[in-house]
Amino acid sequence: MIYTVTLNPAVDRELTVPAIEFDSVLRATACRVDFGGKGFNVSRMLRALGVNSVALGFAGRRSGELLRDGLESLGIATDFVWVAGETRTNVSIVTETHDHYVKANEPGPTISPAEEIALVQKVRQLAQAGDWWVLAGSLPPGVPASIYLQLIGDIQAAGARVILDSSGDALRDGCAARPFLAKPNDGEIHNLTGLPVDTTVNIAAAAQAMQQNGVANVVVSLGKKGALLADAAGVWLAASPQIQEKNPIGAGDSMVGGLVWGLSQGQTLPEALRWGIACGAATASMSGTAVGSRALVETLAAQVAVSHYL
Repeated sequence: MIYTVTLNPAVDRELTVPAIEFDSVLRATACRVDFGGKGFNVSRMLRALGVNSVALGFAGRRSGELLRDGLESLGIATDFVWVAGETRTNVSIVTETHDHYVKANEPGPTISPAEEIALVQKVRQLAQAGDWWVLAGSLPPGVPASIYLQLIGDIQAAGARVILDSSGDALRDGCAARPFLAKPNDGEIHNLTGLPVDTTVNIAAAAQAMQQNGVANVVVSLGKKGALLADAAGVWLAASPQIQEKNPIGAGDSMVGGLVWGLSQGQTLPEALRWGIACGAATASMSGTAVGSRALVETLAAQVAVSHYL
């Protein structure tokens, strides 16, 4: 089984406008509501690939119920810890030509110590050998940065493997637990290691520095350029296929979805990365915050080149 954990999920509301203008009233020509959060986006991508997952996280009140009902309507099983506060709503404003956007994220509800303990206990009860877990996203108020450290330790002690996709102190603390794989972007790996990331050689060195500190496998997302992978066999580069980009929001989460899908199918890391890149590109080519279809992913995967770099 694949589990995704989203500690600070959101209802994502996207408004389409003719143009983004500041200090002016914008009138939307379209509105879309999606069920967001990085781990949930991974679950959505997995569902598009035809694989089941269970989405965990904190959820609260009416917005939390909307998330639960929406995810389950997509065929995604949920197992939430219900909290007293209201699940946050994030708002995106996108131009009709998809060349500009503005996104504002709420901080999320404050989580009590009892609610945090309930989440940790739920994960401990579910963790089993052979499963895959994706821990993704920011932390809501009240949750310490060390929670990923604790969750990764519990999950991997049970024999499951963890992919970590976070930032800041949560990423730093989580990496101390030595997850199977971490997926920072170039800015996040710079903040984590203090090393320059202005060239591919330097990014590779930063990824290898993370390996030396105990993270066996590191994937650095490079946006439109693709991604870099450091594993036991060396450093690999994966180039993105050519697409007409419409909305890049969520593309990185889809890449993680493709990665964990490939790994759960027994693929090598370079091959799983090829599918991850294809999933990210497919989602970036979609309007709104929709994820790419299995057919589109398969077409793009055939165009992704993964080469041994170092």
